[in-house]
Amino acid sequence: MLKMALFGLVGFAHSRSLKFREKGFKPMSFAVESELQYKNQLRPVLEETLPEVWPIVLPLDAQIKVSLCDFQRISSLNQETRLERSAEGDLIFIPPCASETGGWNQEISGQLYLWSKNHPIGRTFDSSAGFILPDGSCRSPDASWISSDRWNALSAEEKSGFARICPDFVVELRSPSDSLPDLEAKMEKYIANGASLGWLIDPLSKTATVYRAGRAPEPLVGPQHLSGSGILPGFELDLTEIFQGAN
Repeated sequence: MLKMALFGLVGFAHSRSLKFREKGFKPMSFAVESELQYKNQLRPVLEETLPEVWPIVLPLDAQIKVSLCDFQRISSLNQETRLERSAEGDLIFIPPCASETGGWNQEISGQLYLWSKNHPIGRTFDSSAGFILPDGSCRSPDASWISSDRWNALSAEEKSGFARICPDFVVELRSPSDSLPDLEAKMEKYIANGASLGWLIDPLSKTATVYRAGRAPEPLVGPQHLSGSGILPGFELDLTEIFQGAN
């Protein structure tokens, strides 16, 4: 079960209509008014009345459909909550990972970052970065990398918010609360949307699966290193600390 404050804008505006009038908030059409105008008008009201919002409890597997536009608004109002959206429009709640998993994820991101500093041919991203993939889903890999050529080809609008691009390289690190079949399906979708290389790392079983475009997934048992050959020249991820710490 996941407890979170859902800011239902319609119900919230109705219950706080007097407060909105007092603050000079004017109802607007999302299709007409800009997101910036909307935020600038609504934010002071939210900041003053937010403590009065009642949280509700939802099961993690609750099916809530949202448009891509609504997903972006919900994410901007719930920045403390990690959210994703499937290609079918399902709103996906990502619970906080285990503390130990968070440390291992930092280890992966750190190794990728240090390699990137010595090989300035692209940009690295951590798990807080979201990307809108070609199929309309919005995903946040645990670590990712995009080549400079592809990143620089994006317009300023395409880079704003959730960048409209699938990373060249993605990593997903399994936490004890993660479903392995769900992660495997997620990795397949990364590849289908344009990723060239992906690693699914499972400390629980001390295994890793390598995903490459045009190839079948390659499962590895107890690997000490993973090579980024062909996509990330010279990068080798050292898994020793992660797998030893998962005893």
